[in-house]
Amino acid sequence: MASRHPKFHGRVEGAAAHCAAPGCGAPGEFKAPLTAPSFDGPGEWQWLCLDHVRQHNARYNYFAGMSTEEIEAAQSPIAGWERATRAFAPGGADPAPAWSDFSDPLDAIAGRFGVRRQAAQSAPARFNPAEHRALHVLGLGDDTDLHAVRQRYSELVRRYHPDRNGGDRKHESKLAQVLEAWQVLKVAPAFA
Repeated sequence: MASRHPKFHGRVEGAAAHCAAPGCGAPGEFKAPLTAPSFDGPGEWQWLCLDHVRQHNARYNYFAGMSTEEIEAAQSPIAGWERATRAFAPGGADPAPAWSDFSDPLDAIAGRFGVRRQAAQSAPARFNPAEHRALHVLGLGDDTDLHAVRQRYSELVRRYHPDRNGGDRKHESKLAQVLEAWQVLKVAPAFA
């Protein structure tokens, strides 16, 4: 029968102290916190026997003295992930050095950074020219999504519709442009 590895059961072999519980003469083989860690240091420890360390663990409350907000923060599955680390933060990666923009006919110095620049310049456009015109008619930018397009379309249709303007047809051309822009954008591949 294989024996359990002694490292992971919590018992400290060769501990010379006696159990810290009053009236107990058993050897203190288990280390238990006496005070919580604080700004001043890691806190104090006590040595307990097996029976008393079990009692200590049964009544130990990690959240004692914490407010509701502190408890929720400690139990949050994303604790510690609220902020992006430098490598993943926007603009967190190291920028190319200043010399990477110099003219280098043999591409001996800035070859590595030139590849990045070419990739950024050759990135395909999200919208074709007709879709750009349609976005301009709706007053939206390139970073929009279909939900925003739909909202803006319905807002402009309500604004320019003759029934909304007391039968006045002076906004009819703008309404036609909005309707045409919607027809172009609702089938745009960027929103597929």
